[in-house]
Amino acid sequence: MNKNSKRYREILKNFIKGKKVGSKEAIELVKKNSTAKFDESIDVSLKINLKQSKGGDLSLRTVVNLPNGSGKKNKVAVLCEPDKIDEAKGAGADVVGSDDLIEKIGAGKFDFTKLICTPGMMSKIGKYGKILGPKGLMPNPKLGTVATDIKKAIKDIKTGAVEIRNDKDGNLASTIGRKSFSTEKLLENYNHFIESVKKEKPDTIKGELIKGTFLTSTMGISYKIGAK
Repeated sequence: MNKNSKRYREILKNFIKGKKVGSKEAIELVKKNSTAKFDESIDVSLKINLKQSKGGDLSLRTVVNLPNGSGKKNKVAVLCEPDKIDEAKGAGADVVGSDDLIEKIGAGKFDFTKLICTPGMMSKIGKYGKILGPKGLMPNPKLGTVATDIKKAIKDIKTGAVEIRNDKDGNLASTIGRKSFSTEKLLENYNHFIESVKKEKPDTIKGELIKGTFLTSTMGISYKIGAK
């Protein structure tokens, strides 16, 4: 029989059953409950309305640029033409390559968390979709990872761009920062995230796009959010 740790039992004392709380209060409670010894991620989870009036379910996939960053450190690789390698290095890429990087990817030898590709190299990387896709590394124009402006693409990823995508049940989750962030910065990130998702609502969705909002931390408990 599994037993909750002493730390978790203490956190449960702050649980508010069956009650919605404001976003600022929820953030303060989540921060208070982030008692693990590492800088826990503060995460928002949404239940979204998938049903479109004109057939088919909504598939939402986009990037949100958090105003205060996510606190996550990404190791960025850039796949580009040989004459753009120096530009990518100068822009802060951690890994840069052309055909040599493609060979490493094909052999499964890569150690990065994000891959940016110039449009001209997409035809070469396409056949490795089965390797990159399951890891969430396949470059995609909608996500800003197929780019002609290499400097901007690297900056966006390194300064707070988070990728979001709903699952088949309408669940969508993302980090909005770390417990070390101030309440004000987390609240600003949260509000920006919610508004960004709302803007993705198509005209074919009736009613509200967001049906439920929850806030938690890596090792904490979840709070359902009502009014701001």
